[in-house]
Amino acid sequence: MVNVANDPASIDGELTADSATVLASVRDQLERQTAALRRLEDADRALVQIVLAGGTLDELCERVVTFLDPTDAAAMVTTTDGRVIARAGSDQELARAATLPCFDRSGRFLVEAEPMGPRQPGTDADRAAVRIIAGQLDHGVIVAFSSRRDLTEDDVRLLERAATVAALAITKDQAVAAVESKYRAEFLRDALSGRAGTPLDAIAHASSLGWDIDRPLVVVVAETDEDDDQTERDRDEIRFLQQRFARAWTHAVGVRDPSTPVVGFSREVVALVAVPEEADTERVMRGVGDLVRVVRGDGGGGRRSFSTGVSRTVTSPAQLPQAYDEALSAVTVGRQMQGDGAVAHVDGLGIYRLLALIPDGADLRRFVHESLRELATDDQPEYADLRRTLSILIDTNMNVAETARLLFFHYNTLRYRIGKLEKMLGPFTSDPELRLTLALALKVHQMRGL
Repeated sequence: MVNVANDPASIDGELTADSATVLASVRDQLERQTAALRRLEDADRALVQIVLAGGTLDELCERVVTFLDPTDAAAMVTTTDGRVIARAGSDQELARAATLPCFDRSGRFLVEAEPMGPRQPGTDADRAAVRIIAGQLDHGVIVAFSSRRDLTEDDVRLLERAATVAALAITKDQAVAAVESKYRAEFLRDALSGRAGTPLDAIAHASSLGWDIDRPLVVVVAETDEDDDQTERDRDEIRFLQQRFARAWTHAVGVRDPSTPVVGFSREVVALVAVPEEADTERVMRGVGDLVRVVRGDGGGGRRSFSTGVSRTVTSPAQLPQAYDEALSAVTVGRQMQGDGAVAHVDGLGIYRLLALIPDGADLRRFVHESLRELATDDQPEYADLRRTLSILIDTNMNVAETARLLFFHYNTLRYRIGKLEKMLGPFTSDPELRLTLALALKVHQMRGL
């Protein structure tokens, strides 16, 4: 009986079979790697050609979709804070992608929550994202979606190549935009300061820049709430953040009306937003509020808080300097009235607009303390309630019954409070000059940042 275990012929046969299996596996792996490299090389040539030919980021996304799957994939390019600036893919794929949890309600891609690079098969592997980096600057994200398969490491490598090309395209576009924006900014600065010539000259010059200012407009000024003079950020970072803020406004306004002038200055972004003829303040503010919500998103993606001021409607370029001053007042006083993130129209400022003209906040604080005395502080829990009672009394022109109704007080309870207030502040119920002083002091007390 032959011992198979010790039979040289049997052993050689087993080794030959194992070797063949190994060789086949190695051959398959090499073929896959070769195919992947060939795919990347083809993608490199195609993507670089887009940039050399002056193509757009939308065309770049289209080519990425072609290499992934023309029927079951989509691709997008976003800014660093997640605003989509280019996309490609079938309507069905793009609509499906927009419903994924990686987007917020405003349509912003949640760059701060989404992982970059390859993902484990299974949950969320139907998408992949890669950052677009040029030198030390982060220019955004390129992200791909597939409805029928998980995206693999090879797909991520393709996205990395696309991100490199996208960085070249974005850098080129920014260099061109920087030159164009310089002339645009100079013209708008002249128009806002009354140095743009006659109205006809200003309208013609604006038209040559692709802007339409021959229609009813409001001046909108947006300022970041962070004080860049007191920040620990370096100047390059501040400049980059301001440029990103200006691009956010340009994108938000451009989607709505590409002929709207939008320029970022060193400390604010200014837009001349068209409004319907005879539009009232409420309608104007709804339109501006929509733009603010788009720029602000949900506050994610590194976005900085900002406040917005809106002027009255103007119908001629000659009125722009006054409207610009109104918008600047609105953004400054609005922040004092409402805090960071304020959105204010100049007509809503009322007496606050005059109070804001006083340059020294110390004078205003001293006026408040001298007028309201201990009520100017919150040293006692009841002081805030007493200030509110006093404010409503003055607003109702000392109508005790109406004040009691608004405060849900019994009539006698309010009478007791009025007596207490007069002991603290003086006979304001019978002295109109004292009431005026107290009314102004209460307004100043409501202002922030003094």
